[in-house]
Amino acid sequence: QKMPPSLPATINIREPRWDQSTFQGRAKHFFMVTDPRNLLLSGATLEEARRVVEDYRAGTVPPGLTEDQLWRAKYIYDSAFHPDTGEKMLLVGRMSAQVPMNMTITGCMLTFYRTTPAVLFWQWVNQSFNAIVNYTNRSGDAPITPSQLGTAYVSATTGAVVTALGLKSLTKHLPAIIGRYVPFAAVAAANCINIPLMRQRELKLGIPVTDENGNRLGESTAAAQKAIFQVVVSRIGMAAPAMAIPPVIMNALEKRAFLKRYPYLNAPLQVGLVGLCLVFATPLCCALFPQKSSMPVSRLEPEVQARIREKDPQLETVYFNKGL
Repeated sequence: QKMPPSLPATINIREPRWDQSTFQGRAKHFFMVTDPRNLLLSGATLEEARRVVEDYRAGTVPPGLTEDQLWRAKYIYDSAFHPDTGEKMLLVGRMSAQVPMNMTITGCMLTFYRTTPAVLFWQWVNQSFNAIVNYTNRSGDAPITPSQLGTAYVSATTGAVVTALGLKSLTKHLPAIIGRYVPFAAVAAANCINIPLMRQRELKLGIPVTDENGNRLGESTAAAQKAIFQVVVSRIGMAAPAMAIPPVIMNALEKRAFLKRYPYLNAPLQVGLVGLCLVFATPLCCALFPQKSSMPVSRLEPEVQARIREKDPQLETVYFNKGL
């Protein structure tokens, strides 16, 4: 029985395991990142994964470690520790908490949409959760100040509540099914307010743009606009199936005798349906755009273009990290 050959210390575990230039590769990556089962891992398992990853990065390969075990450790490590600071993240703010948390909140938003206090309460819960997620996954080199966080949080909550209550009063005379889509409109509106506000510093100062090899060429606000637009689209996309499909199903079910007999099943059914949608929608919508996004130099601001042309007149495309 001979020992399996030791792994080479050359696998790049800073990058995802699958090719990120294809939708399929990005989807596989995000299915791993958003896997809710990662929330159930013990502290000891997380520390073990951290040790494997840090040892491997430092060039020590534990004997007998297989490539699959290494990647598994990487994804466990990524699911719990911040990529820039290495700190253990708040449980609720982790990507693996997205599905269970969103499924509970969205399910309740869709169930309790009829009274004003319930609308206020659940929209507020949702925006509080968003603020925690945005804070937990903030980018390392652009720290958000507590006052910016507060502004974004208050504005997004206000935006969501105003949209929800405004639409709710408009739908009084419309068919019941339309009323069920009010929570979705409110969430979409809040995303359009929340994300740009959370990232206002990038819109003012720009985000780093690089060439293909990651050499920094400067900061661009045009790139920041594109990055934030893509994130808003994928966040709204994430919410869409979960908030669009269950209302149709529930509307049909509520007319049947079954739910009239067991009305308390309404909320658990909604939450379950939403969960089913989110398990797929979350990773697939995260994968809509490459994490490393790109744009033609000609679309950047004139002064950034000029600076890049000086350095490299041949360069046609720049790259930037779009954030999540």
